[in-house]
Amino acid sequence: MMGFIWFWLVAIMIVGYVVLDGFDLGVGVLHLFLVRTEAERQATLRSIGPVWDGNEVWLLAGGGTLYFAFPPLYASAFSGFYLPLMIVLWLLVARGVCLELRNHLDVGVWRTLLDGLFGISSALLTVFYGAALANVIRGVPLQADGYFFLPLWTNWKPGASPGILDWYTVIGGLVALVALTLHGALWLVLKTSGELEERASQMVSPLWIVLVTLTVVSLVATIAVRPSTLNNYSAYPFTYIIPLGVVASLAAIRYWNRAQAAQPLKAFLASCFYLFFMLAGACWGLYPTLLPATTGEDRNITLSHALSGHHTLSVGLVWWTLGMLLAAAYIVFVYSRFKGKVDVSAEGR
Repeated sequence: MMGFIWFWLVAIMIVGYVVLDGFDLGVGVLHLFLVRTEAERQATLRSIGPVWDGNEVWLLAGGGTLYFAFPPLYASAFSGFYLPLMIVLWLLVARGVCLELRNHLDVGVWRTLLDGLFGISSALLTVFYGAALANVIRGVPLQADGYFFLPLWTNWKPGASPGILDWYTVIGGLVALVALTLHGALWLVLKTSGELEERASQMVSPLWIVLVTLTVVSLVATIAVRPSTLNNYSAYPFTYIIPLGVVASLAAIRYWNRAQAAQPLKAFLASCFYLFFMLAGACWGLYPTLLPATTGEDRNITLSHALSGHHTLSVGLVWWTLGMLLAAAYIVFVYSRFKGKVDVSAEGR
């Protein structure tokens, strides 16, 4: 029972990070080409300014929860994914530096450089996050000691000795890039005004079409690469509500972004539900496996192999609950104080 609880607690932390930090990553991607004036750039950054660093705390909390509940998984995954983790770390640092420094340097060339780095690092982060999830679903070449090594790429094909990047993980990266860019566009529709809001709204429709296509492609590719992801759905047919939730959330995004019935908050929440159902579906497809092995199912890292002691988890559950209540209270407070739209016309004065 404890294994089931902590598996889904870790999943909740991951979903929370993707939903909350996902929209400011998407805003970063859009910052590359959607904004046209300095006032719009400042409005775009102000739309995420009060919350972006708090959103990233969920990534740290998720890593800490993973280490606490499943230390062997943490040790194996963080050693095998050392290269991409270092890349992600530097991208996070670069993104934060760009956000904090651009308003302290009143020099056009430096601001342009920082804006470009902010957008590029945001885009690369979305791709690496999607590719990382695809690596977990596909599996890694675990050895008998539970460790593995992955080069950046090999022959671009999933198999017993894959690389971090192959055709399947690239699809995962593209899904994440488009989904989070759409998430960011819906956030800008919700938080900005004027021409910037209108252009962000116009971006939603083409991004939605691409996302629907990639979602279908990724589903087919996942079944082809790891057919066992359907086992839990077949054993518990009521869980097919998860893919139905994906379809419903995509339809809701489309419906509530229409000019005739535009409701930005509902469209943004529908995007949150899309991310939730996609990640929940991936977790349910893996359960109770935590990290599949391409070298044989007997080497899979599962709940029974990686779980901490029962007493440790029982005590930790109490403290985790208290911590999450404080975190939830903080989120409610910050977002309740950050109501309304950013006035683009007032920026740059």
